[in-house]
Amino acid sequence: MTFLLRARRRHVLQTLAATSLALLTGAAFAQDAASYPDKPLRMIVPFTPGGSTDILGRTIAQQLSLAWGKSVVVENIPGAGGSIGADKVAKAPADGYTLLMGHIGTLAVTPSLYSKLPYDPIKSFAAVAWVARVPNVLVVHASVPAKTLKELVDYAKANPNQLNYGSGGNGSAAHIATEYLKLQSGTQIQHVPYKGTGPAVNDLLAGHIKMMFTGVPAVIAQIKAGQLRAIAVSSPHRVKLLPDVPTVAESGYAGFEADQWYGVVAPANTPRAIVEKLNKQINQSLSSPDIETRLASEGAEATPNTPEVFSKLIVTEIARWRTVIEKGGVKVE
Repeated sequence: MTFLLRARRRHVLQTLAATSLALLTGAAFAQDAASYPDKPLRMIVPFTPGGSTDILGRTIAQQLSLAWGKSVVVENIPGAGGSIGADKVAKAPADGYTLLMGHIGTLAVTPSLYSKLPYDPIKSFAAVAWVARVPNVLVVHASVPAKTLKELVDYAKANPNQLNYGSGGNGSAAHIATEYLKLQSGTQIQHVPYKGTGPAVNDLLAGHIKMMFTGVPAVIAQIKAGQLRAIAVSSPHRVKLLPDVPTVAESGYAGFEADQWYGVVAPANTPRAIVEKLNKQINQSLSSPDIETRLASEGAEATPNTPEVFSKLIVTEIARWRTVIEKGGVKVE
């Protein structure tokens, strides 16, 4: 009986200790969030300066700095499809002072391209804020006798492997978007990878390649000048810059969506209160007319939302693109 009483007393004391620790920890997190940020932050961009990820990262960093009066230093750490910079953030302290401007490639595509990725896009990060999406547009050279997606698919089926398409490289957003379309339409079209979107667009204009998916800003001038023909956009709805161009889904492939997207993540286990504070401030910035205009100039659409919605997007996109990558035999060199 004495043994049972001692065991019960020990269990009660352990429970009280655990409860007290939880309360103290919760109070500490709340205090941290109340004073956060009280020092400079780092925004890691896992690509070279000048690209869309860098522009969006610097835009968000500037807005956070203006709102909180604390500097947000942007650090470009490129390499291995963005995985080097992402790994730096994954291994950083989970205190909200190191953030990653993530991208569809870094968070959803790379995990299926590299067998030994140093981080897990789901387990290594806390989703903070979905920042923007950039619709892709499918464009063809004037020599291609197709004005609609149906006509393009029919032409490709009648001439298997005679059409080719360009991309900014193996595993790039343009590469997987076109492989997705090939799987959906049952067509055979040859891939020609380039070292960047710019060289691919140049060769498309010269007629060396016949078609490609790319972000709207990269080809909007050529479309308006009649040098390239826009066939369809990859987003679930039409885009403001090309209101007369139908979506791929409207053109016969329901559910097709292959936009590029961007969002902020922090190291896993970052206190929830800090994640919510970051999310609220980023969403407020994205809703301002000035930022909406700035994003529109980059062909981007602001996507303010909750951390849960962004987290679900990452999970869904990993599964979607893993299927495309495996069935399409997409590989990196």
